[in-house]
Parts: sequence; C-alpha cells; structure tokens
Amino acid sequence: MTYYFETYGCQMNIAESASIERMFIARGWQKAEDAQVADVAVINTCSVRATAENRIFGRLGWYAGLKALRQKTPGAKSKTLEKAEVFVRDGAKPLTLVVTGCMAERLLASLKEEYPCIDYVVGTFAKKYFGDIIEAAEKGVRAAPLDDSPSYTFAPISAEPGAFSTFVPIMHGCNNFCTYCIVPCVRGREVSRPVGEVLSELDALSSYGVKEVTLLGQNVNSYCDGDADFAKLLIIISDHLRKNNSPIEWVRFVSSHPKDLSDTLIDAIKHNDVLCRHIHLPVQHGSTKILQAMNRRYTREHYLSLVDRIRAALPDVSLTTDVMLGFPGETDEDFEETLDLMKTVRYENAFMYYYNPREGTPAAKMPNQIPLEVKKARLQKIIDMQLKITAEEMQKRVGSTVKALVESVSRDDEAELLAKTERDERVAFKAEKSLIGKFVELRLTELSGQTFKGQL
Repeated sequence: MTYYFETYGCQMNIAESASIERMFIARGWQKAEDAQVADVAVINTCSVRATAENRIFGRLGWYAGLKALRQKTPGAKSKTLEKAEVFVRDGAKPLTLVVTGCMAERLLASLKEEYPCIDYVVGTFAKKYFGDIIEAAEKGVRAAPLDDSPSYTFAPISAEPGAFSTFVPIMHGCNNFCTYCIVPCVRGREVSRPVGEVLSELDALSSYGVKEVTLLGQNVNSYCDGDADFAKLLIIISDHLRKNNSPIEWVRFVSSHPKDLSDTLIDAIKHNDVLCRHIHLPVQHGSTKILQAMNRRYTREHYLSLVDRIRAALPDVSLTTDVMLGFPGETDEDFEETLDLMKTVRYENAFMYYYNPREGTPAAKMPNQIPLEVKKARLQKIIDMQLKITAEEMQKRVGSTVKALVESVSRDDEAELLAKTERDERVAFKAEKSLIGKFVELRLTELSGQTFKGQL
C-alpha cells in the first residue's frame, strides 16, 4: 500500500510529518509518486496566516474531485487527474484522506462537516493515533474515534529516512500569547521534552550517520526539564556528542524569543564548536510601542543590547530575523523606527511580511487597522532596504574559506552542488555528486544574488 504527504508551514510540521511517515514505513508502506495514486493522503496544515489556510481549502476542493474519480462516482471529472483515471480503469480504488496540523486543530469541530471528502481530522494532540488510522486503512475499515485530549506526545524519531540533516523537536506549544499569533490556541501550552529522550534521539540519528540537527520549539529559549534550561541542554548535548564521537558536527536551533535568550546561552555557543554561529532572532518590530501592543515583552533597547552582547561574544555570528509591518496602530514614526533598527543591526537576512489578521487573536479586534495598500508599501520599502544590506554583508565574505555541508544538486546548474555554511549561507560549486551529505572546505569566490559561488 502507498502513502502521500503534503506538508505546509513551519519546521515543526516538517518534523511531525517525518515522524508520521516512519509509522507508514514501519508497516511496509511505500511512498506514492503522486496523491492521485496513493492509498492514503495526509495533508499537514498550517494556521499561522490566512493565505496558508486558503491554499489548503483549495487543495481540499481538488481532493474532493480526486476522491469522486477514485470511487468512480457518476459524473466525476477527470480533467487534470489523468493518473487517477488510468489508476481506476479496472475498478474503484478508494482514497483515505487525513487532515492534520494546526488548521485541523483550529477547525476540529467543523472541517469534516464542511468538507465531507475528509476521512479523518487529526488535531495537534491526536497524532499518536496515526497507527490506528494506518491499520484501519490496511483492513479497509474505519478507525475508532480519535481522542484529542490536550496531551502532547513527542515522536521517538522525527527524521526522514536517509536524511543527513534533520529536525529534533525539544518542546511543543507556547506560553507567550503574542497578540497576533494563533499558535498558543492550536499548539497549547509549553511542554518540554525530557533531556534523556532528546539524547536518545540524537544517538539514533548518530547511528544513521546524520551530520546536522536543528532543535525545534515554538520558543526553544524557554525550554525547561528539571534544572536543565536551554543553555544547559545545549551544553549537555555538546558534551554528549563529543564524548560519543558522533557524526553530528552541527547543532542549530529555532525559534528563539529575544526575551528569553540569556547570557549563559550566548556563552554556551561561544565555548562549544558544535553549536552553529547562526542565530535567528525574530524582532518583529523596531518600535517599543508596537512591541508592547504585540505583547512581545521586550523593548527596542533590550533587543539592541542583546544584539550587542551576542556580537561581542560571537564576532563571527550571523543574525537573521522576522519583521512584521502594518500592525494595528503602526504610525509612520513606528515604521521609521523599524527601518532604523534594521539599519543598525544589519541582519544577514530577514523574513519580512505584513500583518494578516487571524480570527481568534486579540490583534484582529484592535482598532486602527492599517489599510492594505499602506502595509504593502511599507513592506516593499523594508524589503528593498534589507536586500541591499544582505548583498553588502555577503560581499564582505567573498574570498574567505568556509566549512560547508553539501546538500543537493543545484537547481540552476546540474554540474554544480549546493552547500550550506555554518552561518546558514548557500554556496554553489562544481563537484561530483558523491560529496552530497559530506562536509567540505570551500573558498567563496563571488556572489550571485543571495548565493555564493565557491571552489573546493
């Protein structure tokens, strides 16, 4: 039997899809080349922005048509479903459709009613029941109703089979309740994974030959297991990997909330080479007034002081960020403060977007919502500025020699490979495909867009 995944949204969703996929593989299932010919299709959804949900609604409409064709329903249309049309020539072959993830949790009570093509809606806390769904699909029956009580279970392994770079969830949920964010509503309160479980997964990944891991959490800096905070966890992990001669040479982490990033954590990175010199530090805005309205719980001054301390301890660090424009009540002066902060910090890169109201969050009901055309204009101005800063900062790196992990063949040139540096930069260089999954030393020779050209 075969399965197919569509995964939307954050790294946590990618990790959770990988852990669910391992359940299929353990029972002897194969990955389908296309949803049109799969026995089970899983859509892992995102609720962070309305655009993500709208895309999924569109996909559910497509799946409704696919299921009708697979069941040979009279009048079912086959346009754009050529593979499925061939697949059912000798008789109906039902498809089991599962929707999971944050959107599934948010619309738990209504999604299946509005889209009868869905067989199972699996909320955030019910993923542990995927084994029952798989077994039921094998037998051609319905699984028992799922219990979605709020008790999150971490999967033992969240790596795709054969991956040399993967994610390791260390905590789940969020206690911060930023006024624009739906995550606490769909992921629940913070739960930290026991240190022993994290180390056990790292040991398993080491045995598979994994070279790089990224520790995941909605806010990794608030990790707490007994007396182990996040800084101590990183020290424990570093010592454990070193003591066991692990092939894992790089450890990264996301997401990192500025209010909780401690000097102890900075010191841990400074004294442990396995911890990558790259920190994604979402600022969201440069105005203290707007930060307070967002409930970010730090000021502009606190953030800039934190950046100074990071760069003093880690001169070679690369900093990236998230920036939201057009939050309710944002004035021209608030916007200018954001521009000024970005000019001051000079991020290597930034994910920039305008505020998109999410139903169920306090910000959606705030007065002084910003007109869309103003949000778009401000966003474009900040993108233009950041692209210029990124190019200037990257140009400074040309001529240096770096360690890089080779990830894949370049999409732009099949004769080139694409590698990632410790600072999360991309480098294209000519070499044999046998280097994929290995560390190499590269000299950065020139800059092409936001990708370096390099030589072994």
